[in-house]
Amino acid sequence: MSKPIAVIIPTHNRSHTLPRALDSVNSQTVRPEGVFVIDDGSTDDTKKMLDRDYPQVNYIYQNNAGVSSARNTGVAVSEGHWLTFLDSDDEWMPNKLERQLQEANHNPTYRLVHCDEIWIRNGIRVNAMYKHQKAGGNIFER
Repeated sequence: MSKPIAVIIPTHNRSHTLPRALDSVNSQTVRPEGVFVIDDGSTDDTKKMLDRDYPQVNYIYQNNAGVSSARNTGVAVSEGHWLTFLDSDDEWMPNKLERQLQEANHNPTYRLVHCDEIWIRNGIRVNAMYKHQKAGGNIFER
């Protein structure tokens, strides 16, 4: 499990939720090689908070161009063999990267590994609305 992982977190004015996302990355059982926060034109204290509390994070500022552009910027600047994406208002279970890397190593021809998500609202697990449901299994066999 030695192939490096890069985490890309696009954000825009979410300095209040970003610590939870970053703490979930820092709590992983497999640590990423690099964490890249792509600030899509925030006007809040995102940079100040990162400089103070998360100095190890790679911070990249860009003029506001949308979340997809921020993700693309993250892809361009990261150097991981595996790229992972985390929204700045979400968090990961502690073994997410470990389990995905195990799956990738077990299936060396895979170029993509995806996983399910758990939705929590007001501290209670809820089902995702139909429009947010994702395909599962081997998506290339469909």
